[in-house]
Amino acid sequence: MIPFLDLKKINEPYETAFQEKLKTVLNNGWYILGKELETFEKAFAKYNQTKYCIGAGNGFDALVLIFKGYIQLGKLQKGDEVIVPANTYIASILAILQADLIPILVEPKLETYNINPDLIQEKITSKTKAILAVHLFGQLAEMEKINEIANQNNLLIVEDCAQSHGAINNQQLIINNLNSASAFSFYPGKNLGCLGDGGAITTNDSELAKVLFALRNYGSEQKYYNEYIGVNSRLDELQASFLNLKLPNLHADNEKRRAIARRYLSEIKNNKIILPFWDFSNNHVFHLFVIRTENREALQEYLTQNNIQTVIHYPIPPHKQKAFSEWNNLLFPITEKIHNEVLSLPMSPVLTKTEVDSIIEILNQY
Repeated sequence: MIPFLDLKKINEPYETAFQEKLKTVLNNGWYILGKELETFEKAFAKYNQTKYCIGAGNGFDALVLIFKGYIQLGKLQKGDEVIVPANTYIASILAILQADLIPILVEPKLETYNINPDLIQEKITSKTKAILAVHLFGQLAEMEKINEIANQNNLLIVEDCAQSHGAINNQQLIINNLNSASAFSFYPGKNLGCLGDGGAITTNDSELAKVLFALRNYGSEQKYYNEYIGVNSRLDELQASFLNLKLPNLHADNEKRRAIARRYLSEIKNNKIILPFWDFSNNHVFHLFVIRTENREALQEYLTQNNIQTVIHYPIPPHKQKAFSEWNNLLFPITEKIHNEVLSLPMSPVLTKTEVDSIIEILNQY
């Protein structure tokens, strides 16, 4: 069986170094908010060409903290509306709700799976205060258009970069302009993954960064002195140490993903399969390689029988989830089409040429 994602194989090259880092952290006797985290925050901020990086417990917390930080600064108020793509992973929407804000769903483009900027304006009301741009599956949303809309309407931009570590637009990391903050997840399966949960926020906003460093640590800048009503969400020393080992290889790993994507796009030739759009720039890091097909169950079963593991990202759109029963009658036809047809093929930097050959051959025979 060709696995969808072989995390053991991805992490094997680091095994000895992981063991050494574990010894170092143990010997230091300092496990929270220490030197490993400080080193990672500086390195990840530099990697993203931003002034600040704030480590958090996970990607979801990173998003929630951004919204709560803006509320603390008075740039958002509870009950404000936040534009968000209708087809995003549910965590994006839950984070908005967790901060007592109101998500406003907007359809994506069928070709890119990212929010359609042309549909944002019609959803903006006097209560709209922010846009949550999600870079789904590893491809950057159309940030130039989104920035323009945000500037015209005096809106904040928050970027959900959980799947887009290292994506580049016009040779510059588009993430983090002066009126935005970005949330990252280091869940084990991400392009940059640790060995548990982990997350971070990057921003150029010094006021926001100051608040976020406190909010993640019980609202405290100095121990036992609490300026804000904060939470406990800190990227721990051990996970930060693992990320310090893996970050230098992120660019090379993303290049390997793009090389596999180029092969898929040029060599899969089957009119029953719709391949994803990519302009062959560095705006896509292929966290996932997502195809569409009308009879998904049949294709997935065929691939399973031929020893290829696939995953559906995601089978049920947010507005059809039981948790959001008040949305169940809303109509988002493009979102629903995407969720009914998508299928993710194996994609990782450790896929071998033989495995990719086999996947392409089997798909072409379908």
